[in-house]
Amino acid sequence: MNLATRLKRFALGTALAAGLLSGVTAADAAEKYKIFLSMSYIGNDWQAEAANMIKAMAAHKSFADKVDLQVQVAGPNAQRQIQQINAMVQAGADAIVIYPISPTALNQVIKNACDKGVKIFAYDGDISEPCAHNISIDQEEAGRVTAEWLAKKLNGKGNIVVLTGVPGTSVDQLRTKAAKDVFAKYPDIKIVAEGVGMWSQAVTRTELSKITATQSWDQIDGLWLQVGCYTANAMQLEAGKKPEELKPCAGEGSNGGRIQMLPIGTEVEGAASPYAPLGAPRISY
Repeated sequence: MNLATRLKRFALGTALAAGLLSGVTAADAAEKYKIFLSMSYIGNDWQAEAANMIKAMAAHKSFADKVDLQVQVAGPNAQRQIQQINAMVQAGADAIVIYPISPTALNQVIKNACDKGVKIFAYDGDISEPCAHNISIDQEEAGRVTAEWLAKKLNGKGNIVVLTGVPGTSVDQLRTKAAKDVFAKYPDIKIVAEGVGMWSQAVTRTELSKITATQSWDQIDGLWLQVGCYTANAMQLEAGKKPEELKPCAGEGSNGGRIQMLPIGTEVEGAASPYAPLGAPRISY
């Protein structure tokens, strides 16, 4: 998966706001359009980035006098998100941009909103209600490609650790299923530990600390982490592993993950990279 494709995921996740705002500002309106951003779990970097980009768009001089943006966070709680969306509609929302905690749980409240003329845009995660506009990548492909890379890197055998994303979201469901379907084709690949990573480097560290408390890095041959390869590599180095001894890790990467993929000795902002070239396919935000 090349860099353009990896960057495209984040662009699609947030660019819908540009499409939404440009659409609603095309009309000649005397009052500001009321736009809501409905977020679910925000305990990871990329959701903060998405929110900040949408806020920046709304504050830009081309939109600032036309758009009133309000942000609400439901956390990983579908019922709370439903209540908040209902309140947004009652408050006169013209459009709602949503990261949905579930592809189906929001359907009725979304249908009610559409029936009242509210435009609904879901980014990254999908909503199955037909009136919602979904903008996302092929999440099954993201799970499949990364799992296949890991399986080939391990020559079809080995003990692996799996960390999933935010439970209940379509992204997590599709990626995890696709990856496990790949691993099922390799009877000598064993998932020896599994946890919920929440697409968070901090949560990844907590979960991997639990796992490595009962089995050492020497007992792990590879990792499939929806997010967290940067943290996994850092933890191995902290445990005394050399850069060339790092376990193959497939999944999404942060800026730190991209630095880790550079050849040893590469200058990065005046400092040489201590990492080996890892080469794992990553989707970076």
